[in-house]
Amino acid sequence: MKNNLVLDIHTHTLASGHAYGTIREMAEAAGRKGLELLGISEHAPGIPGTVDPLYYSNLKVIPRQICGVEILHGCEINVLHGGKLSLEQKYIDFLDYAIVGIHGLCYENEGKEKNTANLIACMQNEKVFFVSHPDDDHMPLDYELLVQAAKEYHVALEVNNSSLHKQDRRLNCLANYYTMLGLCRRYEVPIIVNSDAHDPGWVGEFSLAEDLLDQIGFDESLILNTSADKLKEFIQLRER
Repeated sequence: MKNNLVLDIHTHTLASGHAYGTIREMAEAAGRKGLELLGISEHAPGIPGTVDPLYYSNLKVIPRQICGVEILHGCEINVLHGGKLSLEQKYIDFLDYAIVGIHGLCYENEGKEKNTANLIACMQNEKVFFVSHPDDDHMPLDYELLVQAAKEYHVALEVNNSSLHKQDRRLNCLANYYTMLGLCRRYEVPIIVNSDAHDPGWVGEFSLAEDLLDQIGFDESLILNTSADKLKEFIQLRER
């Protein structure tokens, strides 16, 4: 699978408050890595120091091509209690895509059943196409229900290279990916591999995720990163 992944859509810039590159620096890094497409997905409200939601209403000023790399606009939105999203719909409407994920900075563990229900409720928004890092048993999930919901609601589940890099802080991360990927293969649910880069040096860094997918012989046809057109078709991106 090495060198077959041509895009990275879960990345953060200085705007997220705890990341260290500009959009152009991230795009330059993507170009050096040979990526065709880069998604910038700043954290939504709920994460300390991130952008004011007004940020998302002005995305049109950002060039769609930087350093030969196509730029898409996303947001990593927090799952809140009660299955609510941490970004208002009027701002979600400006996005090309949304990622939803559970973050301990703005969510307290409610147990496997409730965590899963809250996440699935957020997956039903029409702009939500991805779930970020569903791999940490500090916030346990029912993977059977999650994968079935991903199929029903046209959502891809993420294999997060950053999570694999810091497994010591993410409880049962690797075992959870084995479980999730086995179910994705059974139900033919697509996945997205992302760096979750918070610095230009990590853009397009997929090595641990690639090793895992190669090890289990995961079907490349279910991996959205292998084609920019496949990714854009999946998120139903219209001509701009």
